[in-house]
Amino acid sequence: MPALELDQEIRSENFKNNSSIEAAATNEEHKAEVFDYAKRAQWLRAAVLGANDGLLSTASLMMGVGAVRKDSKTMVLTGIAGLVAGACSMAIGELVSVYSQCDIELTQMKRENMAKNFADHDFDTKKQSLPNPWQAAGASALAFAVGAVIPLVAAVFINVYVVRLVVVVAVASLALLAFGALGALLGGAPMLKASLRVLVGGWLAMGITFGVTKLIGRSGL
Repeated sequence: MPALELDQEIRSENFKNNSSIEAAATNEEHKAEVFDYAKRAQWLRAAVLGANDGLLSTASLMMGVGAVRKDSKTMVLTGIAGLVAGACSMAIGELVSVYSQCDIELTQMKRENMAKNFADHDFDTKKQSLPNPWQAAGASALAFAVGAVIPLVAAVFINVYVVRLVVVVAVASLALLAFGALGALLGGAPMLKASLRVLVGGWLAMGITFGVTKLIGRSGL
């Protein structure tokens, strides 16, 4: 009997140890997933949101001009100007923003280094982990340009005014749904809600731009 009880106790202890190991492994996997999603935030913001901004702002500009000018040349030139200006604006804005962020973090690191007497190699390692402003600027400009090209391609070969407007709205809507779904997929968020939210926001932007420009055009300004 004592031997049997001892054997049962050993098995029970092994079971508890295995359960603890499995629970720890599950927790580590969960932490890894959360960490992965957190690390994706920076480049998701620069890529998906940049492309979405390029698409939406360019499509809205084209719709606004299309409300008062029916020729395709004016509409397309407006889209090209919006693409170039928007990409430059995104790049400069991201460059300034990331440089400011790096300066703040670098100053804080220097203070911590002096206060805690960190070794120089630790400081250099942390310094290298800071984001690169030029990479962020290039990524933002490229993402904006990619998004802006979509409505331009949709409009450049269509001469009929009404058809051109419908095609631009339709293509922009599909792209907005795709960008919303992509951002949700990579960020671990619900895809349907994210896609619909981006789509409705895009419709509002294009509709308001078209309506306000049309109203101003009718007023004779």
